[in-house]
Amino acid sequence: MRHDPERLTVPPDGRPVEEQPRWRRDFPIDWPQDELVARRDFAKFLVLTSFAFVVGQAWIGFETFFRRRTGRPPLLKIAGLDSVPVGGAMTFAYPGRDDPCILVRTAADRFVAYSQKCTHLSCAVTPDVPKNCLHCPCHKGDFDLATGIPTAGPPRRPLPRIELEVRGADLYATGVEIRA
Repeated sequence: MRHDPERLTVPPDGRPVEEQPRWRRDFPIDWPQDELVARRDFAKFLVLTSFAFVVGQAWIGFETFFRRRTGRPPLLKIAGLDSVPVGGAMTFAYPGRDDPCILVRTAADRFVAYSQKCTHLSCAVTPDVPKNCLHCPCHKGDFDLATGIPTAGPPRRPLPRIELEVRGADLYATGVEIRA
């Protein structure tokens, strides 16, 4: 029986197999076989990878389709007008439970609300009404309190603004304005 030299285990030090340490005999490495990739295996890899990409793209399309069908965010009562003093602030979640927002009363008849996540690295912003800004303590970023536009630090994008509406003696969140 002839042995194919490409299929033989050749020890790296060149000594015969009988003289090799026990561990090397227990765990032989077929170097020529190790680097061989059959066309069939390569084709299988390509097909499975392509299938994974198709499934991923279909999932993104599915999510986008259903996200658009949900329409505008829900109407949410935030607080009574008298419950937030001038210069005061309160937090709430909108449009979902995991979307922290902050409401600030800047004047007797003026309220502003923004997402509480800094647009740099999602740290929580805090109001500094005397300085007329929202401050991100993580990287010393500041946002203008009236507009949500970054004025200092690393943030480059404005905070998403929560659209507000007064109905009777209550304040409601009606939507989210995402600005570039």
